[in-house]
Amino acid sequence: MTKMVLVVDDDPTQRRLIQAVLEREGFAVAHAESGDAAIAHLMAGARVDLILLDLVMPRLSGQDTLKEMRARGFHQPVIVVTAQGSIDTVVQAMQAGACDFFVKPASPERIIVSIRNALSMGDLRGEVDRLKKHKTGRFTFADMVGSSAPMTLVKRMGERAAKSTIPILITGESGVGKEVIARALHGASDRAGKPFVAVNCGALPENLVESILFGHEKGSFTGATDKHLGKFQEANGGTLFLDEVGELPLDMQVKLLRALQESEIDPVGSKRSVKVDVRIVSATNRDLSLAVAEGRFREDLFYRLNVFPIEAPALRERKDDIPALVEHFIRRFNVEEGKKVVGCAPETLQHLMTHDWPGNVRQLENAVYRAIVLSDSPYLQPFDFPAISGVVAPPPETEPAPLAAAAISPQAARELMAELPKDAPVRILDERGHLRTLEDIERDLIQLAIEIYAGHMSEVARRLGIGRSTLYRKVREQGLDGVIGGADDSETEAA
Repeated sequence: MTKMVLVVDDDPTQRRLIQAVLEREGFAVAHAESGDAAIAHLMAGARVDLILLDLVMPRLSGQDTLKEMRARGFHQPVIVVTAQGSIDTVVQAMQAGACDFFVKPASPERIIVSIRNALSMGDLRGEVDRLKKHKTGRFTFADMVGSSAPMTLVKRMGERAAKSTIPILITGESGVGKEVIARALHGASDRAGKPFVAVNCGALPENLVESILFGHEKGSFTGATDKHLGKFQEANGGTLFLDEVGELPLDMQVKLLRALQESEIDPVGSKRSVKVDVRIVSATNRDLSLAVAEGRFREDLFYRLNVFPIEAPALRERKDDIPALVEHFIRRFNVEEGKKVVGCAPETLQHLMTHDWPGNVRQLENAVYRAIVLSDSPYLQPFDFPAISGVVAPPPETEPAPLAAAAISPQAARELMAELPKDAPVRILDERGHLRTLEDIERDLIQLAIEIYAGHMSEVARRLGIGRSTLYRKVREQGLDGVIGGADDSETEAA
């Protein structure tokens, strides 16, 4: 998704110049002519990824605008722009929350480097916040990516269920993000900050399922050299997420049902039961009702787990969320891989939007990961997703082999010179038909211009498209000082 930059400056010319630089690099640009207009733009809910803020503006100054933005909870990276590069000004701007500054007029390269560095720092802060929430069990539905109708329904149902201890069964295809929903349920509940333990029931060795879930005592079986608590006791006070619960063996389903009904477990080799306070959230990509009918899943356990079902939609049913998901993955993998990819090219995003995604969000995540690792440009191109777009990367450019210098025959030279206008004031070819040097052609052209405009150097410089100081320097270098006889003395002295 294209990054949106808000340019806040009271000078319309400066805004247009910066807009031209940013749009040439693929950024989208919004304008605000004052600090008040910038705050109103943000308060309106418009998407802004970065702010370029002029410090000297009428009414609300840049410093006050920045403080007001932070006070209102807007934490987008801010780069301050000033015509006065004093140390005090820079220090004050940084203390108010700016991440960088540059002095007007700045080169396009300086502006783009500053913006990309600021965006990278924003991605890093966002990734740190995400990891903190993931680690502390405070990830909520507000942190989930996606605002499509199916995802909005999932969030609303999840927020209602999170406030109680009701057992929840999350259904959906593989790769839709069932564990993400389970973590949001935990983070939105009263158990937020307590342990969240995830168990993939399909990956448990059949002979160790009971020990892994309920624990065991030392010496209870061969190899049990130490006491093991088990997942239920690890999650005590928090949430236990049983992923792919339909894969549990039937004998373990009986023990799981008792643990849910009695809120107590029997560790292997223990002489007494252990009370546990665990909320159960389970998930499956299978039709458990069909498994019940076939005798592969206990009916009483199914009704115990399926009290509050939530269906996670497939990615093909929520394609409106693809741009936001891609942007989220780009930020994440930029940090992990040390890359500075800005976003997706429009044609790339179009390919991603039209793909069916049989592997759902997990497939999209892995596709973006591969593209980030291999990409060399600021924007992901269709050839970065060859399996999806069908477009392969162009072959690397190679330097053309230098042509061997060949002498031009006198006959060919005469033919070339015959094709040129006879009255050309500045000769391009020499007597042998070769191109004259650029320095010689430039000397003749400057001399011709001085003669045409009677030595008026301001007019000569304007017609040649160069500055007067540059013109006088070239005149001195080319030894044409004597040609400026027609120039008036006042102009020559002013130079």
